[in-house]
Order: sequence, then structure tokens, then C-alpha cells
Amino acid sequence: MAINLQKGQKIDIGLSKITVGLGWDPNEGTGHDFDLDASAIMIDENRKLLGEEYFIFYNNLNSPDGSLNHTGDDPTGGNSDGDDDEAIKVDLNKVNERVQEILFVVTIEDFERRKQNFGQVRNSYIRIVDDASNTEIAKYELDEDFSIETGVEFGRLYKRNGQWKFEASGIGYKADLGYFLEKYYSGQIIK
Repeated sequence: MAINLQKGQKIDIGLSKITVGLGWDPNEGTGHDFDLDASAIMIDENRKLLGEEYFIFYNNLNSPDGSLNHTGDDPTGGNSDGDDDEAIKVDLNKVNERVQEILFVVTIEDFERRKQNFGQVRNSYIRIVDDASNTEIAKYELDEDFSIETGVEFGRLYKRNGQWKFEASGIGYKADLGYFLEKYYSGQIIK
């Protein structure tokens, strides 16, 4: 049975191949489609991005170490029919040894022009699925009202004592995708 996570709750993963699914439903009548974008940021022990190629999003679907694979952009949030809107497949055995944390964030594309924020989004969640059995093992439903936020850190995988764990974050920002890149970018490219 899947664990329903609360904000700040942490669990042991205990698996190597998982899918991190993100889902949401836009409120009706906003006048524009909602283009929410799921991204993953692979950071080191200093909380810095290893390099631009370790920033996984709709224009960079695969990490260079082969550990992350973004399944693609859903520009309207309407393609899922109640399932995950976007997903990132993770193979923890392949993660570059320098990566200590993988942050999962969702941002709203073109939020300023469209006058959109997470207060206009319903039923948003992050979940972890065991790829071997296709079973949901944990889910965090974002139930806070982010009335001005345009970017949310949903959760993070992090390594402690050689073991991967997951934390439900639920931290909102008034920011776009570029903000997260700038926040974690160290300026150096690591091959």
C-alpha cells in the first residue's frame, strides 16, 4: 500500500529503478492552457548543479550519466486523463557518484503573460512508482494554496550514508525555470 506523505516527511527508497510522476489539474476558465514543466536538478554536496547537462527538463530529457530520463513535455496538462502529466524515470544505480541530491521542481511556463500561479492549480502531486512492479509506493499531494507562487519544489531524492531517501518538500517560489538554474548553478561544467 502506498504511503501518503506529509510535507517534510522522509522515507527510505530501497529501490533502484523508480519513476517520479508529477500531476496537476488547472482550474477551468483562466483563459489560457496551463503549461507546467517538471524538472530535475542534480546537485552535489555543496548544493550546486554538476553542470547544465545535469539540469533535466523539456529541452534536456536525459542526464549524461543515464540515470534520469524525462518522458517529455505536456504543454496543456490535458494529456494525462487523471494520470501523471509529466514523469522522470530514475535509475539510482547510474547516478553520478558526485550527485548527492536530486530536486524535483514544477514551474509555470509564461506565467507573467498568462497571469497564472499555483493558486489556480488543483490536485497537484508527486509520486514514486516502483518500475519493477509498476506499483505506487509513495505520494505527496500538494494541498497548500500557493496564491502567488509560480514555481514549486515538490520533493527531493537525497543520499545519506550511501542510501537514497525521499523528502516531500512543498516549497513555493515566485520564480521561473531560470531561477532554479541560477540558484544551483556553480559556473563550472563537470564531465
